[in-house]
Amino acid sequence: MQSIKLLGLRTLIYMVPDLKAAKEWYTQTLGMEPYFDESFYVGFNVGGYELGLHPSKDGTASAETYWGVDDVQAAYNTLLANGATAHEAPSEVGGGIITASVKDPIGNILGLIYNPHFKVE
Repeated sequence: MQSIKLLGLRTLIYMVPDLKAAKEWYTQTLGMEPYFDESFYVGFNVGGYELGLHPSKDGTASAETYWGVDDVQAAYNTLLANGATAHEAPSEVGGGIITASVKDPIGNILGLIYNPHFKVE
């Protein structure tokens, strides 16, 4: 079995049924504007971590956690070789940011992210 190097927790994404309402609520609650604000994603830098808001596909709320890695494809391949199953294949989601996710053998979703724009404080 191979290992991967996780750089630490990077991003928690809340899947939200109403992105505009969620953005307004988190902006007021956190007392800050998002550093990334598009129709498909809103991101806040909260103490060196990203709190992201993403429109949910099915209209329900849920959460996804992403671990930072230097090479998403290599980490994804290693996790699959170690018995994980594919959940979302690696893809660039914009601006050089690459994400992917797998399900571990227990059924948990393990997200991977490479974000060249987000620096740990």
